[in-house]
Amino acid sequence: MNESLNVVVTGGNRGVGRAVAGEAARRGHRVTIVARRPDAGAAAAREIGARFVAGDLSSARTARAAARDIAAAVPRIDVLVHNAALWPSRRVLNEDGFEQSFFTNHLAPFLLNHLLEDRLGRVVQVSAGLYVIGRVDPERTPAGDDFSPTRTYANTKLANLMMVPLFAERWRDAGVTIDAVHPGVLRTGLGERGGFQGFLLRTVKRTLKSAEAGAAPVVDLLTAEGTGRYFNGLKQRPLKPAARNTALATRLWTDATKVLHLA
Repeated sequence: MNESLNVVVTGGNRGVGRAVAGEAARRGHRVTIVARRPDAGAAAAREIGARFVAGDLSSARTARAAARDIAAAVPRIDVLVHNAALWPSRRVLNEDGFEQSFFTNHLAPFLLNHLLEDRLGRVVQVSAGLYVIGRVDPERTPAGDDFSPTRTYANTKLANLMMVPLFAERWRDAGVTIDAVHPGVLRTGLGERGGFQGFLLRTVKRTLKSAEAGAAPVVDLLTAEGTGRYFNGLKQRPLKPAARNTALATRLWTDATKVLHLA
């Protein structure tokens, strides 16, 4: 059996995050679930024998508070799994003025990586295959001026994925590693909607694999060696051109550093 690790999973109270947390615990790791809702998060933690930390990743203020609470609860984080994500149906701005999914899907993981990096061993970023249709406009995407019920999710996941090679390089000398993984198209609550569109989505989801089926590709990476890679399921894949724009990635990194006051 592999060494038991301290594993922190954001958004670990339901869907893929809940499945990842449960599978990690089953494999003998010490799991901490981070979730916005204390009731749901604590209940999920009890069910799988994990620790729970309340953490809201919707704004810079609340994400910083979450980082402090995570650090207090888990002084040494062997693996941080960024799973929390939003697929919005309408444009909503958070208290910082950012489109909500841009903050939660991109800026929140970026901020946690910086605030917790002195206690990290490894990061696993749960990604999405839809990044290939993403088009990030650094002037418009942050505030959702280019909002689309479909494209915005892809845009924000693309922005997040583009940070992986940059973090891999930043942490290379420190020995901290980072990989991203698309666990598959799964039957989860992500992107839930009302009305006819929601009905169609729920109908399609009945044909998809369960969230539990997507846990293994993520949990396998907890103990993997390597950094800066992208996996589609269990297989490593090269990044598509959309994620290989070095100039845009550098711009997004610089912008995030400034707006989050990390410089």
